[in-house]
Amino acid sequence: MTKTLLIVFHSMTGGTRQMAQAAARAAEGQGVGVRLLEARDATAADVLAADGYIFATPENLAAIAGMMKDFFDRTYYPALGRIEGRGYALMVCAGSDGTNAARQVARIATGWRLRAVAEPLIICTHAQTPEAIVAPKTIVAAEIARCEELGATVSAGLAIGMF
Repeated sequence: MTKTLLIVFHSMTGGTRQMAQAAARAAEGQGVGVRLLEARDATAADVLAADGYIFATPENLAAIAGMMKDFFDRTYYPALGRIEGRGYALMVCAGSDGTNAARQVARIATGWRLRAVAEPLIICTHAQTPEAIVAPKTIVAAEIARCEELGATVSAGLAIGMF
């Protein structure tokens, strides 16, 4: 039976979308089914049906994006006690830091008893002015390559039963 990698993301300015799409592209062809869903569309049934996860969020005001919080709020209790031990990875698109968003997701994943299979991938856009923060983002090729590597790694690990 083919395993499934669920990639859930939210993006307002396009940066996190580019990161999630890169991870999904690289994850395909590893012998694992890949589902790329926007946070607003992802359900508890999607979480339960997956064997592993990549969560991708912007960091807004030193926190995960509201739509990612909404996703976790809607899926947390229906999945609680039913997904223990599954692997997950995290990508954060941040203006300057990203560590608080990573901590928030790690706390949620701890509650779900998920296993982190990689260090959080934090990509900083260095957007610091109000105009730069809300402007469309373009993630540079070297950073996209890091997202692809994460997607391929998580997918390959699922395929061989490593996590």
